[in-house]
Amino acid sequence: MSYDSWQPKTRLGRLVQDGEIDTMSDALNTGLPLKEPEIVDTLLPGMDDEVLDINMVQRMTDSGRRVKFRCSVVVGNRDGFVGYAEGRDDQVGGAIEKAIGIAKLNIIDVSRGCGSWECGCGRPHTVALKTTGKAGSVEVELRPAPRGLGLAGGETVRHVLDLAGIEDIWTRSSGKTRTTVNFAKATFNALRNTAEARVPERTREKREVIE
Repeated sequence: MSYDSWQPKTRLGRLVQDGEIDTMSDALNTGLPLKEPEIVDTLLPGMDDEVLDINMVQRMTDSGRRVKFRCSVVVGNRDGFVGYAEGRDDQVGGAIEKAIGIAKLNIIDVSRGCGSWECGCGRPHTVALKTTGKAGSVEVELRPAPRGLGLAGGETVRHVLDLAGIEDIWTRSSGKTRTTVNFAKATFNALRNTAEARVPERTREKREVIE
């Protein structure tokens, strides 16, 4: 994809296009709002995405019943950066495209490391600390694990963690985990809490957790 025609509309976008910011970590640490998906495409080229759930949503209006599709998508570079979002549209393809664009705007820098007392290898293969996330009735707890364990969790959790670059982890979940959307949100919110934990207080902005 060519970005020659991209005209940044935000200060962060202009800094990225001018080359003053050349890494995603630096972009997030500026504290400037991330409002253009092209910023992520420029700094993290070749990101992967995974459609987690597709639902048909119906709503009655004055003109009759309207049908839309809601898609849940996670994006990531499998090396510490991951984003999650939902998108709605009259067509499945449009809903997926919208969700991917929004997920890029929700990108976070996951705090990885070797936080397991059983390992101590020093490689960033698991989460750096124990963390929890919640969405609806679902609560997910992530715990550092030693190398070689793999992703000990459900399929939805594994999709999110894999795109985040997590190789080994212990997970514990409660609530209605068969609800894919809330399960994915809770996992993403747990990873977001690891990112928030290392942001200095003076630069941390209040970020609303996806509910």
